Amino acid sequence: MTEEGHYTPGEAAEVTGLSLDTLRYYEREELIGPIQRLPGGRRVFREGDIAWIGVVTCLRDAGLGIADLQRFTALLRSEGDPASRVEFLRERRAALVEHVARMGAALNVLDDKIAYYAARESNTAETIKS
Repeated sequence: MTEEGHYTPGEAAEVTGLSLDTLRYYEREELIGPIQRLPGGRRVFREGDIAWIGVVTCLRDAGLGIADLQRFTALLRSEGDPASRVEFLRERRAALVEHVARMGAALNVLDDKIAYYAARESNTAETIKS
């Protein structure tokens, strides 16, 4: 860390698990930041920046695209109705719950197929031994 609670771009990348290119992209797309700059122009990430990057990463993992994240960050930066933020997140949550249900169903199908073919393989091996 450069000083207490401040991270160089490389340290921020290491702490967040993102590449420097991804951090620059997120900043350019205004998903994070504005990132503080030292007098020489070098970026310095603060603890709050690192925490927000964690939120952005989590939302990306939840399936939100860049446009969704841009909309959400715009909602956060606006002085508009907080209910719009809640509604946005509820809509994305509902979509994620639906996606998880579909993935659960797909996982069940895979488990059934694995069990079926494993049993067939076991029966074939027993037949050959006999």
